[in-house]
Amino acid sequence: MNASEVLRIVDSLHREKNIDKEIVFRAIESALVSAARKHFGEEADIEFVIDREDGEIAGRCGQEELDYEEVIGRIGAQTAKQVIIQKVREAERDSQILEFNEIVNDLISGTVHRNEGRVTTVTLGGIEAILPRSEQIPGESHQPNERIRALVTEVKPQGSRVKVVLSRTRPKLVQRLFENEIPEIADGVITINAISREPGYRSKVAVSSIDSKVDCVGACVGVRGNRIKMVIDELAGERIDIVRFDEDPQIMIPNSLQPAEVDEVILCQMMGRAIVLVRDDQLSLAIGKRGQNVRLASRLCGWDIEIMTQGELEQQIDRAVQGFSSLERVDEELANRLVGEGYLSYDDLSVIEPEDLMEMGQLTAEQVDTIVAEAEARAEVAEQKAAEAKRIRREQQAQETKDKEAAERAQAVAAAAQVIESAPDNTAEILPSLEGEDASPKEEVPADENPAGGSH
Repeated sequence: MNASEVLRIVDSLHREKNIDKEIVFRAIESALVSAARKHFGEEADIEFVIDREDGEIAGRCGQEELDYEEVIGRIGAQTAKQVIIQKVREAERDSQILEFNEIVNDLISGTVHRNEGRVTTVTLGGIEAILPRSEQIPGESHQPNERIRALVTEVKPQGSRVKVVLSRTRPKLVQRLFENEIPEIADGVITINAISREPGYRSKVAVSSIDSKVDCVGACVGVRGNRIKMVIDELAGERIDIVRFDEDPQIMIPNSLQPAEVDEVILCQMMGRAIVLVRDDQLSLAIGKRGQNVRLASRLCGWDIEIMTQGELEQQIDRAVQGFSSLERVDEELANRLVGEGYLSYDDLSVIEPEDLMEMGQLTAEQVDTIVAEAEARAEVAEQKAAEAKRIRREQQAQETKDKEAAERAQAVAAAAQVIESAPDNTAEILPSLEGEDASPKEEVPADENPAGGSH
């Protein structure tokens, strides 16, 4: 290996593996040192230096100059090769880590290679990334050679290789897809202010525009919904609500609860809670299936949203004032102040900041501790009662189901008995005459020859 070969090797590895030339030079120097120590001993003071300009190699052991060709040719060719390969692999791995670290939280396209248990392996150029089941959209399956887009979430070394973890469940994925499909977002005219997501089911996206002439919601939806359809298709049919962002919670909270119509929003600053009043016919729509709509809306706007009707609010207020007033050291005036700040249950009162309660009621720290302790005890009792009532309700429902099934069986038996009693005694004798001349059993048609389509 002469000087020109050294430079050729360095340049080739630099271009093919995207490895810095200095790293390759150091790898070769380290390989020469390792090879020489096989002969001179591990404690020997050995050094090799490669000229970065002309590729000339100079070596020494202590004060004695070494001929690197003699060192490699006589004792260390295999050792030098192994060290160089190892160093190059480590350098390639480090280069790949730097490359993928730059695209963490960015969208990347790859090809599904295989499925192993709960992990899907995806090929990204020369790298194999993993898509864990926990990061896959529920109900979605991927087949080998399928093109897939996912978010890069984690990059770290794993031996001489790189471990890249992908995700299709993060809210950031929705944002990246919007940026790809909607030019106004990529150009910065429209901004995505917040996203809340339950993968595979529903997402809410809050957007705003810096140009009053651009309708942020309409631009994201596209003509006849063509833009949002591209995103929905990529997310396996996940429903996406696009709402207009506003800094004012009084406007943002109703927007986030769309498509439900909101009558009034009451903000409880101390609790970080928003009580949203709706009509009876809008209650189930505002809450959503299994609470999904209100849950996503709460995450989107950062408020703990509680949906109720005007009548329910009045009942809760009356119960809260009455319950708080029964606590030691809490008079009706303080109870009303607590309700006015959004504290509507013993649970709420058990987590109040002591300083806030001291200020509101002009109380001492000891008095506040007494009130909070009593509220916690009552909250625990209320929770136990609720659990017991739920258990009794489940047992009642189970018993009602059993009674209904028993009644249906009894009804069926009675109907059958009535048919038997009303049947004539000579039924068996007159049956052939009712069937006509051919009373013999008909030949059964095989399923595969049945023109009606076979068995069901």
